Amino acid sequence: MTTIALLGTGLLGAGMVENLLTKGHSVRIWNRSPAKLAPLVQRGAIAAATPAEAVRGASHVHLVLAEDPAVDAVIAQLRPGLGANVPVIDHSTNLPALVKARFAALRAAGVRYVPAPVFMSPQNAREASGLMLMAGPAADHDELQAHLGTMTGKLLHAGERAELPAVWKLAGNSVFFAMAAAMADVLAIGAGAGVDAAQMLALFDTFKPGTALPFLGQRVAKAGAGPASFELDMARKDARLMQQTAGAQRVLVLPAVAAAMDQALARGHGKADYAIFTKP
Repeated sequence: MTTIALLGTGLLGAGMVENLLTKGHSVRIWNRSPAKLAPLVQRGAIAAATPAEAVRGASHVHLVLAEDPAVDAVIAQLRPGLGANVPVIDHSTNLPALVKARFAALRAAGVRYVPAPVFMSPQNAREASGLMLMAGPAADHDELQAHLGTMTGKLLHAGERAELPAVWKLAGNSVFFAMAAAMADVLAIGAGAGVDAAQMLALFDTFKPGTALPFLGQRVAKAGAGPASFELDMARKDARLMQQTAGAQRVLVLPAVAAAMDQALARGHGKADYAIFTKP
């Protein structure tokens, strides 16, 4: 039976612990707030008093912490108990520049730090679904694939650029935030027209805009470089109709989009593809 250490038992970390326990591992846990350990101890996890105690004898160490300051502090505290060549796998959402610096410094000091942020909810963590990213040498991916593969639905190796998963994680979350705001505008347009939320959301049972994200990304990346399939003049008209329909309802995305479109129109891009409004 493998002993695995997991430090940081918030919602996501607790879900990971539950998954590891169901796989038959011995799981040693630590959290800055010890009270959070009790439910997991009842499920069979072993509480540790310090980070060093948690990692002593573990084959793998997982960090699920708030952000960089906590990551740095906990790694400093666990190192006295860390075994040679034991990977320290960091699932925290961190600043890319600090991940890059941390990776270089720890690897130079002989610590196998592995950046591995996730697109996972607590339920994903419990059932081993969702997406996990990782960076580092190909040999690390080859060695850790079997272990990490039991914790996620898909493991994506970003290559050796240590900070790339952190960049991708922030970018992915930015899309979630933007989509949440866009859906708020959808409901505002509906409310302005007397259409309730359930009726508005029924559209998305059939209309699946998420599938267009790769195409939209290419459209934005190449904005202004090719012929228009939807001219900015017409897109701005539609944005005006959206705002008029929402009326007094609060909208989040549309005002910023309309302002950027107006700037592009003022630069003479009315006949260009509408994505030109995304360019400075």
